[in-house]
Amino acid sequence: MLESAVIWWTFFKISINERLIYRADFMLGTLMRFLPTLTQIFLWWAIYDVISNHDSVDSAAGPDGNIAGYQYGDMVAYYLLVIISRAFSSMPGLTGGIANQIRNGEVKKFLIQPVDMQGCLLIQRIAHKLVYYLIATLPFALVFFLCRDFFIEGWPPPNVLAVFFASLILSFLLGFYLECCIGLVGFWFLEVTSLTFIYMLMNFLLSGHMFPLELLPAEPFNIRQLVEYLPFKYLAYFPAAVFLGKIEGPELYRGLLAEIGWVLFFIVLSRILWHRGIKRYSGYGG
Repeated sequence: MLESAVIWWTFFKISINERLIYRADFMLGTLMRFLPTLTQIFLWWAIYDVISNHDSVDSAAGPDGNIAGYQYGDMVAYYLLVIISRAFSSMPGLTGGIANQIRNGEVKKFLIQPVDMQGCLLIQRIAHKLVYYLIATLPFALVFFLCRDFFIEGWPPPNVLAVFFASLILSFLLGFYLECCIGLVGFWFLEVTSLTFIYMLMNFLLSGHMFPLELLPAEPFNIRQLVEYLPFKYLAYFPAAVFLGKIEGPELYRGLLAEIGWVLFFIVLSRILWHRGIKRYSGYGG
């Protein structure tokens, strides 16, 4: 037990050092990440202005109006919060990296050494996120301070805030193991680029990254109800909606339990894919 802890701690320290050395661009990259939000701010300003039929605006909160329960300030705050959610749940390069290791034979190092591949990758991603937020705290604080007027209701109650932070951590685990499963499909298919593209497209549309899920149409097919049964909304929409008070009461905790259920499902699925995959894997050479 102690020996395993020492091994994982060593992996963690090495991963932290690597990212501190070559990811000094985190701060600038984080600021650039907020630039597309400016387009969203101006776009929704125009939409709400048309709805409210106002030619001028006197308040920093923006024009009047309500779209699917979102006022203008709520809508802008939602996009800002989604950036935080996506920063936790996004796993750039994970799927392709796993598939490449399988295709190129690099995966054999995890078969002949006492190191778990998923555990090693998880430690690396934790280190990546810790370094990212350590360096990106200042840009996030600056942007949210400048946009504080959009958060009309202010900070949520302590219990809601606790669910918000828990949902962020779970979104990280869900994003990791979901993409890990897609990468492990590489044991059966030499190329998973098409699967990755389909996943990214569905993620972009159904996670709430583009717009709040309340805007999804109910006719002719109840797409909104379908999304409720999929894991994508927990990658972006759910944490943001929790913070803004769009999910309340028992639904708050039911949603958190459902997110935990999805995380456990993909953890188990990733283990099944790994154990079955290595049984059919063949590696040659030194």
